[in-house]
Amino acid sequence: MKDRRSVLHFAGGVLMVIGFLLLCWTGMYMVTEAVYGRLGWEPHGLLAFQINAVLGFILFGVVISIIGPLLRPNEHKLFTELIEVMRRISRGDFQVDLAPMLDQIGRHERERHPFAQLVTTIDDMAANLKEMEELRQEFISNVSHEIGSPLTSIMGFAKALKSGALDPEERERYLDIIETECIRLSKLSDNLMKLAVLDSAKSSVHPGTYRLDKQLISLILACEPQWEAKDIEMNLEPGEVVITADEDLMSQVWLNLLHNAIKFAPHGGRINVTVSREGGYAAVRVADNGPGITGEDQPRIFERFYKADKSRTRSGGGSGLGLSIAHKIVEMHGGTISVASRPGAGAVFTVLLPTAAPGEG
Repeated sequence: MKDRRSVLHFAGGVLMVIGFLLLCWTGMYMVTEAVYGRLGWEPHGLLAFQINAVLGFILFGVVISIIGPLLRPNEHKLFTELIEVMRRISRGDFQVDLAPMLDQIGRHERERHPFAQLVTTIDDMAANLKEMEELRQEFISNVSHEIGSPLTSIMGFAKALKSGALDPEERERYLDIIETECIRLSKLSDNLMKLAVLDSAKSSVHPGTYRLDKQLISLILACEPQWEAKDIEMNLEPGEVVITADEDLMSQVWLNLLHNAIKFAPHGGRINVTVSREGGYAAVRVADNGPGITGEDQPRIFERFYKADKSRTRSGGGSGLGLSIAHKIVEMHGGTISVASRPGAGAVFTVLLPTAAPGEG
């Protein structure tokens, strides 16, 4: 229906131009005939036709140049306003409102009017740029905060150590705190680098076929000192599952989920890890009996630097990037990661991965 209206609109415009051109030729024919009569000269038929045609085109152009601005008086103003808006966007000002421009175009013409389509496209572009700028500013603010907190601690305790008025026990404690904050900064730097690599166009997945259950058994054993230190009961139900994925990247996903579960499980708590096959997907579930995550926090738990209050505080040592990295890697493999939880009842993180690499049958 839309295409039919466009064709009819185009055909109507062509007919109007042809009709106006014929009117100009008719007018010039009458004028030239009057001139020939006064001069007493009758040119050859072909020459008379050529003179009439040329003069008719000239008349057509002159009339169009005169009445054109009168027929569309707002077009020049609209283009001037649009150019100014684009200049503002180029200077980094994305707080633009193009709706008033569209109001100047008839509602029935907006779908087919090229200017309306241009305004809509620029409006969408400005909205996307504004969203990206807000994310960039939020990211810089979060990074500054995460870096500033440990640096403040390091500076404070370093000054205390320089004073020399500390007993050996206090000195050792301060040095331990400085070491802990340095490790925290190092982890933050590593995680930021991982995200930068994963976000870059150069980032790629190098899939290989391997046993997922064996990978998880190996990683759980590597984390044994951490979960044994909290006397956590670690349960593993490893179904035999073969997947095609980047083993190194996926190990980061499992380590992040395991470290999270260990961190939030209470002393003497339990963690259950299950590996199974569900249709064409490998399913991995990591469940803990920690404080859980509120329904309000769950939709944002995979955002960068986001930490659910109380259960995810800076005292836990995290930067809020681990789950973001896991989400990004799983997404790159064509899978999904989700969380199910309620306060006081722990959390269950579920990862679903296609058993074949992206692009394979």
